[in-house]
Amino acid sequence: MSAPTDSNLFQKLGLKHPLIVAPMAGGPSSSDLVAAASAAGALGAMGGAYSNAAAIEAFAAQVRQRTDKPFAINLFIPHSIPDVAPDQLERAVEATAGYRVELQLPPPQLSAPYEEDFDVQFEAVLRIKPACFSFVFGLLPADHVRAAKKAGIPLIGTATTPEEARALEDSGVDAVTLQGFEAGGHRGIFDAHASDPAIDLRDLLAQSVGKIRVPLIAAGGIMTASDVRAVLQAGAQAVQVGTAFLACAEAGTSAPYRAKLLATSERRTRTTRAFSGRFARGLENRFMDEMETKGAAILPFPAQNKFTRDIRGASTAKGSADFLSLWAGTGKGELWQGSAAALIDRLFEQ
Repeated sequence: MSAPTDSNLFQKLGLKHPLIVAPMAGGPSSSDLVAAASAAGALGAMGGAYSNAAAIEAFAAQVRQRTDKPFAINLFIPHSIPDVAPDQLERAVEATAGYRVELQLPPPQLSAPYEEDFDVQFEAVLRIKPACFSFVFGLLPADHVRAAKKAGIPLIGTATTPEEARALEDSGVDAVTLQGFEAGGHRGIFDAHASDPAIDLRDLLAQSVGKIRVPLIAAGGIMTASDVRAVLQAGAQAVQVGTAFLACAEAGTSAPYRAKLLATSERRTRTTRAFSGRFARGLENRFMDEMETKGAAILPFPAQNKFTRDIRGASTAKGSADFLSLWAGTGKGELWQGSAAALIDRLFEQ
């Protein structure tokens, strides 16, 4: 078995623990949570995909006001899609009309662009110079890799298969997050239209350790100290944990989202395209259940994400979890409601 070329990335960052608190875009990864995680000796991570450059820079400044410890920024690799055809939009409007009436929303207006300008976001990352830049949904273009290397920013890509991990390694990343099928939130699958390979974390690690030479970060279903020990013993150099932090004091998780998470320790999750057009794992709810019977009405990513934003916002304002993207992984057990620092200590207790 060949040893990783650099298994000390996390020691180089000066971390107390080989832990990334997962970037959870859309609210949960507040500047308070990122700063608290980093101050406690882990690597806090901003989920910046839905933020423009100015907001990313403001967020980074807020983190740096709270701690001088390292943190990461995460973005989505863009994939061009054709403009939404009128008949596609008509089906989507019809399928969601009842929800908008119920939530007292006006008819939707949808036009391109459907997401933030990645190049402008990336330029903000270069100015900020975070301790790491991580990304999902594919490979970082070669010129962006060169720019990050020149700025001295380590790169972390996300893989759902050994083949994706190898492609990331070949592209020049410094570490690869192996995202098991158990993980909450968006699946990092390179091809937005492909079926999900559905490889669980244990198998993904077994198929990658010794073959991928850059450090491997294990993600998916990690909730306890025993989970952490198991994946580190299986060959991961670090872990990425998200769901376990969703109910922490510092998390920006909305009130209805938090209440749904805490309602039971037996959280029922599955993957869906209903909210964004891309596979993502979350708690089952009404919108997920009903929209999946209307599959032809789901727009491609990222158009669907923009199209459902008003519904999700109104659901939060109403205090209802019925129409929210309640991203969560498969890990069981009570969620921690204390400080992020205390949870980090618990994850690394002997």
